[in-house]
Amino acid sequence: MQDNATEVTAAGIARLAGVGRAAVSNWRRRHTDFPRPVGGTETSPAFALAEVEGWLRRHSKLAEVPLREHVWQWLAGHPAGPVTALTHAGCVLLLIHDRSPVWLEVSSGTDERLAALLPAALDQVLTTRLGGGPDGSRANPPGSVNTGPVNTPTAPQLLPSAPLFRAVAELAAELGARHTFEFLLGRHLDANPRQYTLTPADLAGLMAALAGTARTVLDPACGTGALLRSAGGNGGASGNGNGGATARRLYAQDSSPELAALTALRLALHTRAPLHAAAGDALRADAHPELRADAVLCHPPFNERNWGHDELAYDPRWEYGFPARTESELAWVQHALARLREGGTAVLLMPPAAASRRSGRRIRADLLRRGALRAVVALPVGAAPPYNIPLHLWVLRRPQRASAQPEVLLADAGRFAGEGRGGPDWQGVRETVLDAWHAFDRTGRLDERPGLARSVPVIELLDDDVDLAPARRLPPPAAADGAGRLADVRERLAETLRLTAGLTPPPVDPARPAAGRRPLTTVGELARAGALVMRTGGNGGHTRLPVLTDHDVLAGTAPSGTLPESDEEAVLTEAGDVVVPVLGGGAVARVIDDATAGAALGRNLVLLRPDPELLDAWFLAGFLRGTANNRQASSYASTATRLDVRRLQLPRLLPAEQRRYGARFRALDEFERTLRQAGRLGEQLLRGMYDGLTDGTVAPD
Repeated sequence: MQDNATEVTAAGIARLAGVGRAAVSNWRRRHTDFPRPVGGTETSPAFALAEVEGWLRRHSKLAEVPLREHVWQWLAGHPAGPVTALTHAGCVLLLIHDRSPVWLEVSSGTDERLAALLPAALDQVLTTRLGGGPDGSRANPPGSVNTGPVNTPTAPQLLPSAPLFRAVAELAAELGARHTFEFLLGRHLDANPRQYTLTPADLAGLMAALAGTARTVLDPACGTGALLRSAGGNGGASGNGNGGATARRLYAQDSSPELAALTALRLALHTRAPLHAAAGDALRADAHPELRADAVLCHPPFNERNWGHDELAYDPRWEYGFPARTESELAWVQHALARLREGGTAVLLMPPAAASRRSGRRIRADLLRRGALRAVVALPVGAAPPYNIPLHLWVLRRPQRASAQPEVLLADAGRFAGEGRGGPDWQGVRETVLDAWHAFDRTGRLDERPGLARSVPVIELLDDDVDLAPARRLPPPAAADGAGRLADVRERLAETLRLTAGLTPPPVDPARPAAGRRPLTTVGELARAGALVMRTGGNGGHTRLPVLTDHDVLAGTAPSGTLPESDEEAVLTEAGDVVVPVLGGGAVARVIDDATAGAALGRNLVLLRPDPELLDAWFLAGFLRGTANNRQASSYASTATRLDVRRLQLPRLLPAEQRRYGARFRALDEFERTLRQAGRLGEQLLRGMYDGLTDGTVAPD
């Protein structure tokens, strides 16, 4: 790849230099030799990466950037587009992963030699892993370069990217081929959040566990492959662990050819199970019409009107009724059932409206009568996008005989919703849902678990509405338990209010006027002098790590987030670190304590790790919270206020004086945390009293 063909945006330049975007704008205005834009738009220009790196080196502004950052910048600014570059890089990584000696052979010598030899090597590995029939033989005619959703690139297509491939291989030697692709894919997904609907890893693991042991698994709307990754094992999502053998054959399809290709490569790097991937709309152009899988896992697109209603009226898949134009989800349900063997299990993520819309009541009724629908599980708010809606899981089974099952499991895991934006208590969700499902699946019924689950006779549901929403059918929690919890909350609130009164700051005395303006320094200067280390978070990490989000810092709550699915090493917090949010315009800084230490650093956060011999953490955090300090260090160039942490100021004081300020700031922090706790307990008590009075579990006198 010609270096000057790769473009980089102002945000990319800021990453390379380790500064904020405002600094890049200042450089463009102040330095006449700053590189001219070579693309983009007037408001979002793009620059030649090689020219920018040269300018940064000449002006001693190029930060020590990891290889992964350079690779990402090359890929993101590739002249053929980041998706094409990522797909080609994924092909190379699969070759390195499966046949590293072949890669070493073809990569020796010139870029021209690499480009000439690489297509044949890629064609062999892609055919074996992605383009074979049931026995692994080639599914395409000899000489064809089509291997499922991934087309083998030609030598002219590969030549401009040869330096990128060598850099990717170097990164793979450091991280491993699988982790390298996860890092690059995670960055791409994170940079384009509106283009992709992701299935969180914990939810994918729960769905795979509900499906149970399966030799063949299909996902007809595979997206980024999270569900098949959980089912396929060998590096799957953290939530796998379904207690059975991993799938031996995977089938995938997605309507986006680009996403189908990326997902096929991702799955091939994560599992040795034979993979059959295809591009195309599974409802209109089913790539696996003869398949009868053991399990179908699916996160279908929601609320689609143009799903094929007009052209699919006589399709044989509609065994339970022809879906209305507004019931695309029920079309996906019947597609999943049509691709199951008898006794096979399907688990679909569904919008809650699909359980109660009148337009779908006849299909829901037939699913119940014939025993196909086995369970409806209400998930907590925040389980998956859209995060403000409590989505449902439908568990279906293709009936093995004509007689219907007499009962259906209804479960509600809504009580496990988390306080922060990071999502629910997945351990509680998983234990509750799987315990109820396994008990129900063994016997066909489940005793009432108040507020959580029960099995309902089908006849009770076959009314005019056929409403399957679990919350409308479950008994409320035990009254004594609810009243006892309210008494406990009230006692805790009273104790917290007493503590708050004792922590209220005493009356203040005015400070003596300073003889002159005290000398100031900035966070950037302290970082250059080695008094502290700066790190930014949120680029990836292991999904099992608790993640401290910007919302957690603002609200003073425990780590509640997740990072994008990536095996990139996360930034872990340590006791004494100071964490600062960079978005939102609030003057906030948090000192990490022992309870929070070890959490991964989330997006839009900057971590400052002071040298305790030179800088007191509480002194640092306190001065970073000054309103005027934040105002002068903030940028208002866009709709969101962004803080340039390097520009935050604090006075130059001796350690003893720092500790005096630090002790006062620490006392204020304790007072603030107690006030917040009192507010949360007060809201909990109010909510419990209203609920208890309205549902009859609390007497009015």
